[in-house]
Amino acid sequence: MSKGKAKASKKKKKSASDRKQAFLKLVLSDTCAVCKTPCARGMQYWERMQEPGSIGKGVPCPLTKTYH
Repeated sequence: MSKGKAKASKKKKKSASDRKQAFLKLVLSDTCAVCKTPCARGMQYWERMQEPGSIGKGVPCPLTKTYH
């Protein structure tokens, strides 16, 4: 009897460029102030922006997560 050799099928792994990546929008303190579901990071940012002379560029909002 001859033994048949079966080829093992390999699954292709997704490369880093093929995976979907999560993107979060940057929001300013005025958006965090009126948010219906405030997060800890947003509230900390909002409190820092209440000080006179503070400069901020925004904070990533987890509620605005999209995948590309």
